[in-house]
Amino acid sequence: MYRLPTPTTVAAALAAGTLLLSGCSAESPVDGADSGGEIETIGLMVQDLSNPFFTAMQAGVENAAEDMEAEVVTEDGRQDLGAQNEQIDAFIQQQIDVLLLNAVDSEGIGPAVQRAIDAGITVVAVDVTAKNADAFITSDNVQAGRLACEHLFESIGGEGSILMIDGTPISSIQDRVTGCEEVMEDYPDIEVAGHQHGDNNREEALTVATDMLTANSGVDGIFAVNDPTALGAGLAAEQTGVEDLAIVGVDGSPAAEEELAESDSMFEATAAQDPKRLAADGLEIATELHGGGEVENTEQLVETELITRDNLDGYEGWE
Repeated sequence: MYRLPTPTTVAAALAAGTLLLSGCSAESPVDGADSGGEIETIGLMVQDLSNPFFTAMQAGVENAAEDMEAEVVTEDGRQDLGAQNEQIDAFIQQQIDVLLLNAVDSEGIGPAVQRAIDAGITVVAVDVTAKNADAFITSDNVQAGRLACEHLFESIGGEGSILMIDGTPISSIQDRVTGCEEVMEDYPDIEVAGHQHGDNNREEALTVATDMLTANSGVDGIFAVNDPTALGAGLAAEQTGVEDLAIVGVDGSPAAEEELAESDSMFEATAAQDPKRLAADGLEIATELHGGGEVENTEQLVETELITRDNLDGYEGWE
């Protein structure tokens, strides 16, 4: 499993596990010994702090910032692009040094990101891409979609019908769907009976999945773009009387761990991310760029890992 790096040890951590896009190198994300400029204030913007993935990300930033004696100011985007635009403008007024951005809309946030950069703020997108950002680091979400769907398709015997519950217009969600669709090419007897968008949370997934299951009786499985969506879909299945269904998600969240521990749960697998690792590495990249240093690759991916009941005991999780 990935270990949370501090700003001074991130190079070694990345050498052990980060997949870099350009050349797939396993070296540090920063080039050279320059530790970057002094950072006093770090802005962190996340999509939704009610999601434990983002609270873990916040903890990762705060832990990494301790050694820097830097202040972390966190803003909850509440899945609202307008709110994130206002938050970026507020950070500009506060004259923060670096911004770690988890955008609710990868394209739509672009103009606000450019305003921040024009104001001298270094912007690194974390977990999802953001137009105009100086750099980004995300999980390998295409890989995550592949891992989850390969398990799903094998679980239902390589044939049958599935539902796909999508999410908001961000790169991570879109990449997971792409990964699932790539695997589907190898399973010609798998049919997508329904494909709808949710908003990445359990409550909306409950509503969406209930409607989809009611309209599509006899489906064999559900691919959900994250764990809250998968867990909401599981609850929908229970409430609509569906008993024989395979459900997979992406995240590796504590709630997913609890569900996998239940032997009778329809939730079967999750492609696990490491939000603390993403946040800490993102801060290291931002620090180097802010100080005028060079980053070997400004587009970086971190591998994911499929967690099932079979390997759950060895999974360290986000704690």
